[in-house]
Amino acid sequence: MDKVAEILAEASAEVVEPRFRALAAGEVMEKAPGEIVTVADREAEAIIARRLHELLPVPVVGEEAVSADPSLALALHDEPAAWLVDPVDGTANFVAGRPEYAVMCSLVRSGRTVASWIWQPATATAYCAELGSGTWRDGVRLTRPPAPKDVAKLRGSVKSRYLDAAHRRRLQDNIAAFGEISPGRHAAGIEYPDVVDGRFDFLLYWRTLPWDHAPGSLLVTEAGGVSARPDGTPYRPEAPGCEDGLLVAADPETWELTRSILLAG
Repeated sequence: MDKVAEILAEASAEVVEPRFRALAAGEVMEKAPGEIVTVADREAEAIIARRLHELLPVPVVGEEAVSADPSLALALHDEPAAWLVDPVDGTANFVAGRPEYAVMCSLVRSGRTVASWIWQPATATAYCAELGSGTWRDGVRLTRPPAPKDVAKLRGSVKSRYLDAAHRRRLQDNIAAFGEISPGRHAAGIEYPDVVDGRFDFLLYWRTLPWDHAPGSLLVTEAGGVSARPDGTPYRPEAPGCEDGLLVAADPETWELTRSILLAG
C-alpha cells in the first residue's frame, strides 16, 4: 500500500505539480468535445503505469490510454486483475489554477475494487483504502460518523449534467428538501474524501467513469459509507459508457433516505 502511494506522490512531484499555474501554450489540448487533457496528464500516466506494472505486472487501464484505445478498458472484466489510473483528476481545475485536483489509482480484481489511493497535491494529503481493512488518511484510520438525521441538515453534491431535461427538472424540485446542495468540487478525488471527512453527507453522480469512481467508492465504503446504484446494487467499476447513476452516502440510513427523496417521482 505504501509503495503505490509513493508512486503517485513522486509522479505528481515530477511532472504535475511543476506545471500547476505554469502550463505553457500548447500544453492543454481538447481530446473530445468539452474534455481537455494536458501534457501533465499524459506524462504522469506514463510514469505511473510503468511503475505500477513493475510492482504488479497486470494490465494498466489509464484514462488517457483508454481515450486513445477504448478496448483497453475491457481488462477490467476480461483479466483477473488490473490497475486503474487517473493521472490528474479534476483537469479543468488544474488548468484553471484551482487546487482541487488529485492523482488516483485503484487495483481491481475479478471486477471488484480491492485497493485504492488518492493523492491531493495541494495539501500533500494521502488517502488509501483496502477491501476489508479500512480507510486511511496520512496513516490515520478513518471512520465516518453518522450523518444528521434531519434531512434539512444534510449537505451534498448533485451532478445533473448528463441527465435528460425531464429528469433534471424533477431532480431540481427534489433537492429543495435538503439543507445544502453544492455543485461539487469538480474532482471526484476531492469529493469522495469530503464525504469521509464529513464535509459532504452524500453525492449523486450520473456518468461514472471507472478511474473517477473506483478509488473514492472504496474509500467511502471502507469508512462505513455506501456507494451504490439507485437500485441498491453496490458499485463496481464499469467500462466507459455506464450512465446508470451512482449515489454515495455517509452511512446506510442516509443512503436510503437520500434515495427516497432525490429520486422520487
